[in-house]
Amino acid sequence: MENLEILVREVCEVAREAGHFLKEERKRFKLDAVKEKRVHDYVSYVDKESERRIVSALRTLLPEAGFIVEEGSADYRDEAYCWVVDPLDGTTNYIHDVTPYCVSIALRGRDELLLGVVYDPSLDECFYAWQGGGAYLNGMPMHVSEVDRMERAFSVVELPYEAERYAHTGFHLIDRMYGLVAGIRMNGSAALAMCYVAAGRYDTWQEAFIGKWDFSAAALLVMEAGGQVTDFYGKEDFLDGHHIVATNGRLHPFVLDLLKASLPEGM
Repeated sequence: MENLEILVREVCEVAREAGHFLKEERKRFKLDAVKEKRVHDYVSYVDKESERRIVSALRTLLPEAGFIVEEGSADYRDEAYCWVVDPLDGTTNYIHDVTPYCVSIALRGRDELLLGVVYDPSLDECFYAWQGGGAYLNGMPMHVSEVDRMERAFSVVELPYEAERYAHTGFHLIDRMYGLVAGIRMNGSAALAMCYVAAGRYDTWQEAFIGKWDFSAAALLVMEAGGQVTDFYGKEDFLDGHHIVATNGRLHPFVLDLLKASLPEGM
């Protein structure tokens, strides 16, 4: 696709507008507006309205593209191009009035990522990339860290909702990494955690049982920033999977070795 650089800048504006809506709506948000999709997985009118606005704007930008969206306001019918949208990544953070949370928008072909935009309204940070064009934060180029030893790594160990299937893996990762790495965090937003890997803030991240809307945009950002993204088995064809590792590349083998010893049930 031509003119990806122009298109990504237009998508940044779509993400910013949706993010501003999230931030303003948070000022009057009440917990009784929240519904539980499944255990500990929440949704509200904010997610749905944000998605509606994003879908409407993206249809104008690229009418021929389909949609993979978290809240189901549009669909994919095997179009050549497809928008992958998370209208509010970090919903649990959002409903409890803590950060981070964000808007995540990716455009993909059938087997490749073309552009990715992640916008954090709380910090007014817009992360974006397009295929072959590098990765940027508010217009400035960004790159993954050069940390090459786990003893210096700042790592994210996220624990997904599927506690019974992931508990053994999560406990194993924390047990092996606690006291070894420089720091362990749980971010609450897969998209922003991956963006922080791309920006050199974090060095490693992994999570399982997540949707395409959670990781697609940020995966391109990590790769364009010089990092590495695979599934838990080290395979690079992760686009239609649900278990993802993102690192600065130098530490990728170590994380894969840790996972190999304790893969989640059902994978």
